[in-house]
Amino acid sequence: MTDNTQPPIRLKMKVGNLEFEIECQQDQLEESVQRILSTVTQYAKEPMIIPERPLPAPRAETCKGLIQDLWQEGYFSTPHGLGDVHSEMARRGFHYDRTAVAHALVDLMKEGLLTREGRPRRYRYAQKRPPRT
Repeated sequence: MTDNTQPPIRLKMKVGNLEFEIECQQDQLEESVQRILSTVTQYAKEPMIIPERPLPAPRAETCKGLIQDLWQEGYFSTPHGLGDVHSEMARRGFHYDRTAVAHALVDLMKEGLLTREGRPRRYRYAQKRPPRT
């Protein structure tokens, strides 16, 4: 028979990533701990069933690579400003800082893909040569 005059024992236990708290009388502690450990080891032996769902396609694109894709698609057949290019990238789900887009445009201009016209802060970028089809 359990002696309920003593205060209950509280035990915190961690097994792997799982944490347990037990509150019981002293004479029930060993049995409670054994039950938890047997349950944890039983479930650890069973294979986990993870529901299958399609994973989204990875989208690790560089800013420069995305602008090259725009060039390849013929986007720069008409001149576009920095804001236009930045907005088009955002529309496609790529949110780069405007300065990153500006640097990538300058890099592509130096590589001979794009040319720019206008004056500072108002440059418009267009294809220097058409993409190969």
